[in-house]
Amino acid sequence: MPNVHLTEPMKDFVQKQIRSGAYANLSEVVRAGIGLLMGKEGARQFYNLKADLERAVVEAESGQLLEFDAQKYEPDAFNS
Repeated sequence: MPNVHLTEPMKDFVQKQIRSGAYANLSEVVRAGIGLLMGKEGARQFYNLKADLERAVVEAESGQLLEFDAQKYEPDAFNS
């Protein structure tokens, strides 16, 4: 795993977190930060999906529908 290079303000923040007892070491601080980023990414994906679904509902309600052909979409599922 590569080394982590921190700016001075970041180093100061990490040291304050460790001194306060919130985290035991740099690894814990980094893992917490990555966990927050992962949560943020998951939320972003959720809201993108929600927006796509809302657009699809508006299109469907206005009659802009395409008939779904399951066999064309997944032909192998229909082979016996």
